[in-house]
Amino acid sequence: MADHKVLAGAHVVLPTGIVENGRVIVDGDRIVGSTPEGAETLDLTGHWLVPGFVDMHNHGGGGASFTSGSVDEVLKGVHTHRLHGTTTVVASFVTGEMDFLTQRAGLLSELAEQGEIAGLHFEGPFISPCRKGAHDETLLRDPDPADVRKLIDAARGQAKMVTLATELPGGLDSVRLLAEHGVIAAIGHTDASYEQTVEAIDAGATVATHLYNAMPALGHRTPGPIAALLEDERITVELINDGTHLHPAALELAFHHAGPRRVAFITDAMDAAGFGDGRYMLGPLEVEVKDSVARLVEGGSIAGSTLTLDRAFKRAATIDGLPVESVVQAISANPARLLGVYDRVGSLEPGKDADIVVLDAEFNLKGVMRKGEWIVDPKADTAA
Repeated sequence: MADHKVLAGAHVVLPTGIVENGRVIVDGDRIVGSTPEGAETLDLTGHWLVPGFVDMHNHGGGGASFTSGSVDEVLKGVHTHRLHGTTTVVASFVTGEMDFLTQRAGLLSELAEQGEIAGLHFEGPFISPCRKGAHDETLLRDPDPADVRKLIDAARGQAKMVTLATELPGGLDSVRLLAEHGVIAAIGHTDASYEQTVEAIDAGATVATHLYNAMPALGHRTPGPIAALLEDERITVELINDGTHLHPAALELAFHHAGPRRVAFITDAMDAAGFGDGRYMLGPLEVEVKDSVARLVEGGSIAGSTLTLDRAFKRAATIDGLPVESVVQAISANPARLLGVYDRVGSLEPGKDADIVVLDAEFNLKGVMRKGEWIVDPKADTAA
């Protein structure tokens, strides 16, 4: 097969808007600006071409856990999400013993160096026992900057984000430390007040970990963290758009208030994503997945999701009625910018990696290309 491919006839979503009857030209593993000789043309009339999805908060999939799986299992989880359009994924850990987390960070940093994952995200152990969600309370600890530093060092330059309850002792100093090291300080699993959240943002926090979930509800006298996170231009809010974690009105409120530049759609997926109902482990805690909703066996807290980003995209563009360009910003461009990889991925522009998702007119996934190679080949569908 020729290395040169022209994907033609589709609605192409570019940073500047939608191009009707557009085309994307691929040469090897890159998007290029002009058509080389002898390029193979694929007619994608009636389809959408969007950039590969970028998931900055993901704990696993395909039956595999990023927190505890072997290297082969982690790669299986990564591949599962690629089959659903996520061409760039950050591996998120749940709370564990510090020694275990540093050991895992060392192991997975190698996969990040090889380009299989886009870095590491530590969700815990520096979170509030009041808002622990599906984290083991016995392993939680205050965000001592020395401990935070241990995790960053263990990740050998591959730590991308740490989620903290910034109101805990050491929280603000840890935010400053993360900001100095170029690691995203994310506010989440927090019991902070509005005022404490403002302090954390001023200290350098830039992301809200799955806004609304695992934090105090929005109140008219005690607005809490949600109001502070939504109103501040420096914050990008993560949203889990699976229809379980958020009421559509809550999603609409966040999108309306933060605007498409400040939303990142994430999966917060656990092992069951792309795999099915059953019993799983999330760190040391047992989870039951029933009708695709993951809950702790003990206590019934929602335990991550079984979401894949193709489903989040379709839901946003259909049920939520968001403009396709806005969905692309939230699912590709914004997370790529936050992770510092927008020079390579996150939009369909010449010079970038040929990470491309093909969707049909109803926003069902039909093709996935990563670095110029089809992972899901759309040819069978276009012939139909």
